Amino acid sequence: MKLTIVTGLTALAVLAFMVELLRRRQLQEKYAILWLLVSIVIVPLAFFPFITDNLAKLLGIVSGVSLVLFLGIVFLLLVTVHLSWEVSRLEEETRTLAEDLALLRSELGRPRPGQPVPQELPAQEVVPDDQR
Repeated sequence: MKLTIVTGLTALAVLAFMVELLRRRQLQEKYAILWLLVSIVIVPLAFFPFITDNLAKLLGIVSGVSLVLFLGIVFLLLVTVHLSWEVSRLEEETRTLAEDLALLRSELGRPRPGQPVPQELPAQEVVPDDQR
């Protein structure tokens, strides 16, 4: 009985925490939705563990706890794969942006930050900001 209460309260705390992170805009909606759905699924399963046991028996699994652990591992594996994909995509985007910036700097003839400024710079026409 104590485990049921602790699990249910933990699921409710995670749900409240995700809502707060979303409210403060510290977590993107696409990730918040995932964690909110997980919390919403876990809350009834925590307070009514017989649901998990019955589902495990239907699937031919010995225990509801085994089912929950298996599904938890699969879920974490999927989250890890998704985050790895996101990191790879962002690394590629960062590399492309760095290349574009380097090309723009070379076209403008501007040195990189930290490099010495060439002694003879070609005279450039000063254009007011509103004319660019």
